[in-house]
Amino acid sequence: MSENNVNLQAEDIEVKAEARETTEVASPTLNTMAERDMAKITARQKVVKVLVKVALYAFLLTMALIVLFPFYWMLISSVKSLEEYNLAAPTLFPQEFHFDNYTKGFEIAQLDVLFLNTVYVGIVSTALSLVITVISAFAFARLEFKGKNALFAALLATMMIPGELFTITNYQTINNFLGLNSLGRELGSDFLKSIGNWSNTYTVLIIPFLVSVFYIYLLRQNFMQIPNELYLAAKVDGTSDIKYLWKVMIPLALPTIISITILKMMGAWNSYVWPRLVANDDAHKLITNGLRSASFVDEATNMTHYPQQMAAVAIVSLPLFLVFLFLRKYIMKGVSRSGIKG
Repeated sequence: MSENNVNLQAEDIEVKAEARETTEVASPTLNTMAERDMAKITARQKVVKVLVKVALYAFLLTMALIVLFPFYWMLISSVKSLEEYNLAAPTLFPQEFHFDNYTKGFEIAQLDVLFLNTVYVGIVSTALSLVITVISAFAFARLEFKGKNALFAALLATMMIPGELFTITNYQTINNFLGLNSLGRELGSDFLKSIGNWSNTYTVLIIPFLVSVFYIYLLRQNFMQIPNELYLAAKVDGTSDIKYLWKVMIPLALPTIISITILKMMGAWNSYVWPRLVANDDAHKLITNGLRSASFVDEATNMTHYPQQMAAVAIVSLPLFLVFLFLRKYIMKGVSRSGIKG
């Protein structure tokens, strides 16, 4: 029996050795097939990735061309002659450059006066609006008073109403402020009529749009990110609310405040409907309505000189372009900080 066991063990060892040799021979073949499959999958993934990038960049390039082409057309049209501009087949590059269109467009539109009016209204309205926005946002973020949440919800609800719906009401209000205009007519008082009628004044361009619920909401969200423990510690030290607001909250929320300042200035610069409705005289015209009402009619041909008009539009667009180019990071940073509650 012992010899038989020895023989069986020897045969078993031989079988295992043969199986091991067979596995060792087959293993390189399986590994090679797996590597080939992985290489095919990797190559396919690389091709798909390249195609996705090509499609993405082609889409972005197409969108960029669609967005930038109007600006390109404005610039090339501003240096064309009137004859070239009126050609049946438009030219995509000027045959001759007429840079004097910028000088003439500036003079015809009286852009110096329009710039001064717009800058004055923009600076004053932005400064007053910032004061109201900062104080209101601080009150809703830190102070405790009855009805705070209900009042803030009511303010947010007004954002759902289009601003155009307030135009008629605001127009009637400024034409008869506090009823003084009607009272002045009844009493024959020119003084009361002048106080009660805000038309064609800087006041009517500034006062009606000092309060912006969106700006208050934006800054309030930023103030809410500042830990309340800082406020409580400041109150323990005897710090007043105004001092805490000035020393702590405003510096921490400075990116959002800069964003609000830029957006408010841009809003004043682009305002058109309201200034044209209430302050359309030569002394108080802003850039938008002043440029629209300027006459660019060519005396020789009795036709509108669109290249000069395009030149004036390019001059007006330049400040906004520079603001966006150099200050866009502040706008994005301020808005992003206000949208996340820490």
